[in-house]
Amino acid sequence: MQDVCSIKAVFSGNEKGIVRGVILLVIFVAGLLAGSPSWAGEPTYRQGVDIFIETGVDQPDRIPTWYAPMVAKPYSPVFEILATRGTQGRYYPYTFAVTMKDIVKFHGHDCEGLSHAAACAKLAFDILFPDGIIDRSLLWGISGTSPCWSDAVAFLTGARIQYGNLGFFRDRKYGHAIILYRQDTGVAVLATWKKGINNIPDEPVVLPGSITWRPQTSMEEMMNLKRAVKKADGKQTPYQVDQMRYYQWRHVNDIFSRPLEESYQAKVLDNFKWTDWVDGKKSIPNPHERSDTRLKNDFYRKRPVSLE
Repeated sequence: MQDVCSIKAVFSGNEKGIVRGVILLVIFVAGLLAGSPSWAGEPTYRQGVDIFIETGVDQPDRIPTWYAPMVAKPYSPVFEILATRGTQGRYYPYTFAVTMKDIVKFHGHDCEGLSHAAACAKLAFDILFPDGIIDRSLLWGISGTSPCWSDAVAFLTGARIQYGNLGFFRDRKYGHAIILYRQDTGVAVLATWKKGINNIPDEPVVLPGSITWRPQTSMEEMMNLKRAVKKADGKQTPYQVDQMRYYQWRHVNDIFSRPLEESYQAKVLDNFKWTDWVDGKKSIPNPHERSDTRLKNDFYRKRPVSLE
């Protein structure tokens, strides 16, 4: 109602007020048509002020298994996710916990890239959601084409190709980085690993940070092994396959034994525009409108059902 009254006020003034109102309306519509989120605004809600969400009430699954041994490490990421009550429901007043075990089950197997992407997302979320409550109804995400990285981004953000809010980098050098964008505040964060834990042959680290600790596994040995396996073109030896898995297992468990900030880095992107970063050829031209979270802020009834 307040928004309607504001619009009436703009157009009930003199000619100058009318012109100003028309200009604002044109800018707003142009932003919608461009499909390029870049408008920074206010948060949808403020924890403890106009919403009251309890965190830490769902026990994260940190029991190690053969498919997720890294969850027992002290800095294996844990995410507090805010959801809605079923299809077209309001926000729950609680969060549920997500660990690497959940992400592995979604992806289908444990792999090095999945852990790296989740760690990058954790750093980005710490910037986007300083209260620790990750609202997937507000998020857009960009990754490289690796299924490990794109699945981690899709799972943790809720972004999907069909909604137009999950994309792939147009520049291949960002293949092992992610961008997470919070729609209501207009803040976008680029996150990736630091130089020193990267082990993709011939790919640059796109932010300047470097580690100050010594990994147990030699990155040079890992990259040489990956080059050899790739060059073998399906004729790699069983020993090489086992050795690669061992290197990756040891590397991830090593990284998650120390604070993630020692191995990963994140940067807020000023003047972020979706279309500047996303490969349009890998996007759906006419995405579907997401409707399952449209009533997340719906008003509660004024009195019990029995009195209606």
